[in-house]
Amino acid sequence: MNQNWKNFLIAEHATFNDEGDIAFPSISPDNGKHIFAISELAVLTVAGKDAAKFLQGQITCNINDITETQSSLGALCNSKGRVITTFLLVKKADAFLLILPKALLGSVKERLQKYILRSDVQLIDSSDELCLIGLSHPAGQPGDLSLPERLFATSQQNAVFINISPEQSRYLVISEPETALMLWKTWTGDHGFQPENSTQWRYLDITAGLPWLTPETSEEFIPQMLNLDKLGGISFNKGCYTGQEIVARTHYLGKTKREMFLAECTSATAPKPNTAIMDKNAESEQNVGAVLTAQTRNNVYKMLIVLQVSDANTYNLALNNQDQDKVSVLTL
Repeated sequence: MNQNWKNFLIAEHATFNDEGDIAFPSISPDNGKHIFAISELAVLTVAGKDAAKFLQGQITCNINDITETQSSLGALCNSKGRVITTFLLVKKADAFLLILPKALLGSVKERLQKYILRSDVQLIDSSDELCLIGLSHPAGQPGDLSLPERLFATSQQNAVFINISPEQSRYLVISEPETALMLWKTWTGDHGFQPENSTQWRYLDITAGLPWLTPETSEEFIPQMLNLDKLGGISFNKGCYTGQEIVARTHYLGKTKREMFLAECTSATAPKPNTAIMDKNAESEQNVGAVLTAQTRNNVYKMLIVLQVSDANTYNLALNNQDQDKVSVLTL
């Protein structure tokens, strides 16, 4: 994180814990207009005259569909079609920005570097040069701000604005630190946005079904298990890319045995990524899924889980933890 940006947030009464989460004092009454300093995502810039061609051979989405007005989810897979990381792909001038989990940025950069060879491609960790801000509003577009309306529609003004959840009226903002400071002051001062904890942005990502990975879940699932096909993050007519054969075969044979679901549980501790989910109805309490990510609000954890799709509504689900906490699926 840019140090000037961090110092500004501290002056705005932000606190940072050891995990990097950012918290602000609660404001009452809550007007539903929230602003977030996003800490768990990072920015990897892919630049150079061969950047588009290079990415086209590595990722699941079609680089030709990415414009300065339209971004997309996507995935980077290994040769077995397992997702190394998911990302939000944004075009900015002649470069591409991959917004991905901070914990995976180093390994993703190192892996992509192996495929560059003699191509004119530069991979740049832009996490110190670019700030990520989240906006949410309860009733459509926030005030008189002109923001994109469609899913992943993108507007490039003094910063990059991406609609990441029309249902939740949420926008991801990418900007240089000086602009981020100015925008934060304007939104909190003139437009009444209230600073909110970064963990609650993660909670909203979960309820919106955005499948961010962690080191524990990297290379565990094929893209369809993360619902990337339903989210527009897979192109089936773009040609070859790493892992494409497995992804395409699964699509055309219709053999996706697992999908991602929104679920919840009450637990004394946060369910860890890749915690097994058991079916208590089965005689042997068989493993039928795994936790992708979890975040609490009001002592209830919302989770994204990857679950076997056959008869999913007949499962008696529980976490494979000490308390065998009951898991309830919210979307099928």
